[in-house]
Amino acid sequence: MKKLLLLFFLSGVIKAFAADYNIKDFGAVDNLKAMSTTAIQKAIDMCHRQGGGRVVVPAGQFVTGSIELKSNVELHLEHGATLYGSTDLKDYKPMKSNYVSLRTQTTTIQLIYADSVSHVAITGTGTIDGRGRAFKKLSWNDEGMTRPHLIRFIQSSDITIRDVTLRNSGCWMQHYLACDRLSIDGIKVFNRNNYNNDALDIDGCHEVIVRGMMADSDDDGITLKSTSPRLCENIRISDCVVSSHCNAIKLGTETNGGFRNINISGIVVKPSSDQKEKFFGQWIGSSAISLEIVDGGVMENVSVSDIVVEGTESPIFVRLGNRGRGYLSSGKDMEHIVPIEHVGSISGVHLSNIHIRNAGAMGCSITGLEGHPVERVWLTNITIHHKGGVQAADLNAINEAVADEKEKEYPEATMWGNLPAKGFFVRHARNIFFNHVTVETEQPDARPDFVRIDVEEVRGDF
Repeated sequence: MKKLLLLFFLSGVIKAFAADYNIKDFGAVDNLKAMSTTAIQKAIDMCHRQGGGRVVVPAGQFVTGSIELKSNVELHLEHGATLYGSTDLKDYKPMKSNYVSLRTQTTTIQLIYADSVSHVAITGTGTIDGRGRAFKKLSWNDEGMTRPHLIRFIQSSDITIRDVTLRNSGCWMQHYLACDRLSIDGIKVFNRNNYNNDALDIDGCHEVIVRGMMADSDDDGITLKSTSPRLCENIRISDCVVSSHCNAIKLGTETNGGFRNINISGIVVKPSSDQKEKFFGQWIGSSAISLEIVDGGVMENVSVSDIVVEGTESPIFVRLGNRGRGYLSSGKDMEHIVPIEHVGSISGVHLSNIHIRNAGAMGCSITGLEGHPVERVWLTNITIHHKGGVQAADLNAINEAVADEKEKEYPEATMWGNLPAKGFFVRHARNIFFNHVTVETEQPDARPDFVRIDVEEVRGDF
């Protein structure tokens, strides 16, 4: 009993010292024509110096440039609060981290930034709107350079993002790089106003839980990346609704380290209800599930289950390629690119209880490279319904197109167009198990359900 009372007492002491810091008390102005960057940063800095607490954005409209979160600080947006990003690039502070991965990501601009911090959070039922349409695409790799991210956290730990609404980033909405113990819960994301408008990018992170996210993005939806040798590892994603013009669930494209112990389940994939414009991809989405290793790296022990899909041109795409994109070294020579001179691996993937309707006619694929097969993939209880309509006269052209294995090209589910199979095209693979997989088409389709090339040990009930 004494121990319990002591614990309650200590809990009360911690709460008593966790003060609120209202940004208006530091000079923030509820006015779209006034900048509140300095006031918000002062509130964050004071909260951090005093041992932590909540920086509160009250109901109203506030405009800010780059702000930097500090350890033990919770940025809390009350109901009715909207934090708008400035539309002037000069208000975004370039931030350089000592953690490096891809060349375009060493020094970046973003609305909310944190590096090497712990116990930070963004919470509340308010909105953060980056107004990203104001930033024009100037070059191919300008994301995070002249078009700001909305959120970017690097090598940080014990991060919580809960309940907030995130809208209209200049590029990726949220990028978590080399972070540990990340929890994303019940957030809403709308990102359809610029190029590279991913909803969520988890990059080389460990111990991650994502649940209850509603996401509508022009580019990829739920995206795991590995832009350095650090793997994405021990990750659970569940109970989300995702719309994307590109790939709703994607492991890749960047895969220097790879992915291990990934569990994804209970996802609804559907076309966006807002189909007024498109920067990338397909109107109904490129893929529902894309699992890729193309820059070295490994994919091990990955489970994707209980997925309901409406649309997408090529719903399931498993790809082992050899693009071989390198990464920056973390030594003294920060401009040295470490080359990738080996092909990675995919082994131990489980896809189950996946139901797809109204898809495009392309078909699905599982492809490796000669001498580098995709290995040990289980596909169980999968139904595919698509429009079909491929004619026998089209088959020669389709077979000629897939004869080019595109080993070095950017991996995309639609990269070959219509595939030789209306169900699954499997090439360079070993130990692939199909159980209760069915394919139906609206229109007659001349292609077989399955085509296998250089495949050892394919078993199952089709």
